Amino acid sequence: MSTVAHSHLPPARRVAAASMIGTTIEWYDYYIFGTAAVLVLNDQFFPALSPAAGTLAALATFAVAFIARPFGGIIFGHFGDKVSRKTILVWSLMLMGMSTFIVGFLPNYDAIGIWAPILLVLLRFLQGLAVGGEWGGAVLMALEHAPEKKKAFYASWTQSGVPAALVLSSTIFLLMQQMDEASFHAWGWRVPFWISALLIVVGLFIRLRITESPEFLKMKSEKREVRVPLFELIRTAWWPLILGTLTLASPNIIFYISSVYLLSYGPTHVGLNRDSVFMALIIAAFIQVFTIPMVAMLADRLGKKKIMLAGAAMVALLIYPVFWLVNTGQPMAALGAMIIALPITHATAYAVVASFIPELFQPEVRFTGSSLAYQIGGIITSAPAPFIAEYLMQSTGSSMAVATYIAVAAAVGFTAIALSRPAKKRTDHPEARASSSVMP
Repeated sequence: MSTVAHSHLPPARRVAAASMIGTTIEWYDYYIFGTAAVLVLNDQFFPALSPAAGTLAALATFAVAFIARPFGGIIFGHFGDKVSRKTILVWSLMLMGMSTFIVGFLPNYDAIGIWAPILLVLLRFLQGLAVGGEWGGAVLMALEHAPEKKKAFYASWTQSGVPAALVLSSTIFLLMQQMDEASFHAWGWRVPFWISALLIVVGLFIRLRITESPEFLKMKSEKREVRVPLFELIRTAWWPLILGTLTLASPNIIFYISSVYLLSYGPTHVGLNRDSVFMALIIAAFIQVFTIPMVAMLADRLGKKKIMLAGAAMVALLIYPVFWLVNTGQPMAALGAMIIALPITHATAYAVVASFIPELFQPEVRFTGSSLAYQIGGIITSAPAPFIAEYLMQSTGSSMAVATYIAVAAAVGFTAIALSRPAKKRTDHPEARASSSVMP
């Protein structure tokens, strides 16, 4: 019997809680940039552009991180598969914290000219690198510590960190917006970035106190690690990588439409008060912190694939009522739209991702494979979503064009989920392939 089986491991819930708290902090840093992109970055860093063009430029800067995320997945995934899952989580958190904190001190365009947007883009790229390593490490620590029949539930705690971060970042920005407009644009928008320094200290304290993944230690003890996980992944598990990437189409797009684009769409196109949209988002995201693990518990009973398929179908069908409600211009209707979009629809599509995607890969390439699938999925689904939505809205003048775009993406995700299957348990020699097959 492996020595890992006799070692004293922390309870699964302790590791899952640590993953959730760390992920909340890291995604808080990530989301405050997205919120700032909609509210203020166009004025601070792109003042020479028209308001519409400035908003598009700020959203494009927001998307830069998605380009960096796969590189972060490769770099952090390599060492996460070969050296340590835990250590990578610590380094990703530190990189994110430093990048975010510096944004809070970055001079604007009026102070240093073209260097302001250049440095902003660079720091956003570093944020993307950090997130590229964060998700894979956090979900694997929770998943690989979890009991066999509760893997979806414990892995979902990491997913709950996403709406928790959204609540935290949106609440702080909402409070900052209560100050007079001149002060907010002068320095108030920087406060959420400064706060990240304190949160990072808390996150590091928590993550340094957990132990390494038992599955990773078992793999190391059996000397099953591969020399270059990325090459092994491409050689033996390219098909799971493609499918894992496409499964994210439905949860990613509806999330970024709801949490980023609607903050601009509601006030600009419908006339909703911005604070009303913020409050709707905060309430819906708070509810989602709890509905995500509830959906995951159901997945442990009914099957992960069934819940993932149901989530994709819900995205395609319910995105139309979301826009119909927002288009009424009524605050309570906007709240109803956010509740349908996030704690109901997105929770169903997203809760099981943390256990579904990693299980497509064998342990020796799992960090690299799940990170790349998640981050490449971010590039092709999340990153362009707010930009495409605004372009469709300006081109057609109809939110139904935006809704149809989301529905089509959900259909793509549904197909990928249907074709996916978990990697088989290893029965071959340690030097054999890292995936049991390359074709479905």
